[in-house]
Order: sequence, then C-alpha cells, then structure tokens
Amino acid sequence: MKLVLASNNQGKLAELQQLFAALSVTLVPQSSLGVGEAEEPFRTFVENALTKARHASTATGLAAIADDAGLCVDAFGGLPGVDTAYYATQFGYAKGDANNVKALLEQLDGVVNRRAALVSTLVALRSHDDPEPLIAVGRVVGEIASAPIGDNGFGFDPVMYLPAFGKTFAQLTPEVKNANSHRGRAAQAMLALMRERWL
Repeated sequence: MKLVLASNNQGKLAELQQLFAALSVTLVPQSSLGVGEAEEPFRTFVENALTKARHASTATGLAAIADDAGLCVDAFGGLPGVDTAYYATQFGYAKGDANNVKALLEQLDGVVNRRAALVSTLVALRSHDDPEPLIAVGRVVGEIASAPIGDNGFGFDPVMYLPAFGKTFAQLTPEVKNANSHRGRAAQAMLALMRERWL
C-alpha cells in the first residue's frame, strides 16, 4: 500500500517509515510529489492532522496520512501544544529545534513542576473525502530535564526525560525510542486500525 505522508519533516518521515514497514506500507513524502505544506489553523492536533491529510490526498489523489504532534507542558496549561514547532519564535528566536529547547528551558527556569507530555495524533484517509478517517493518538508523559542530554532524535527529545528509562528520548536507540515514543504508540494503534478496516 502506498500512502502520501502529509509532512516534509525528515525526522517524522524516517520514524514513520520504520514504524510502518511491518505492514508493507510505503510512505511517499508529499514534497516528492510537488505538494506544499497545508495551513494548520486549528487549536487541536486532530483537526490539524485531518486538514493536512485531506490537503495531501486532494493534491495527489492518493490515500494519505498526517501527523500532528507537540509538547504539552503542565506548568503552561498544556501549551505549546499545536504551536510546538514555532515555540521559540514567540520569544524572539528563529524557528528551529535547538531554539525551541533553549526557549523552553528559559521559560521553565525556577519552575518546580516540569511534567510534560509528548502527543502524536495520526490521521489516515483513503481519499480526500473519506467519511471515516482513521485516528490514532499516542502520548508519553515525562519531565523536562534541566539541560539537553543525548544526541539521537529531534525536536524536544534531548530534554524529554523518561523516569521509566532514566534517560531522555535523545539517549535511547532509535529502536527503543520508536517502540516507546508518542509517535511510535500512535503508529502502533494506526497499524491496528489499518489491519482491521483497510486490509
């Protein structure tokens, strides 16, 4: 099965390709088909993922899958949420993973409650007007470390500390991370839905 991935994020593409290999699903990034990024005007992960999947499916005529993910920090009332990718820009920094981490650590300086969740919502469509999109959510709760640790992964992986492992996501091997991450959990749930309803 071929699915267009409604994202140009290389980190997401690599993770999802590995996770979906078990189902013989080939993910084709939308950029390779000449499709640009969709607008993401909504305040929830599921609405934005659905919009991105519909955009990619409409432009290509293919079945599509989209991921909207982010960091939800308890001390910030669940923010930055859907604004995670642009988090640093609200503090005067350029968009980017390193600046997002820097801004987060600055904003949490002196804050005792460092509990946070990484959330991934996957939406898959058979066509742009599919009335029954498949929706899978993965969530991992941890704590924001006081400084980045580890060289693997991307995004907030270097500061997302997982008490169960005694490490950040960036210290885990890709295999262990994918089996336990928010995106990994969402992908496992999505694979089960695809097997049940599409195959």
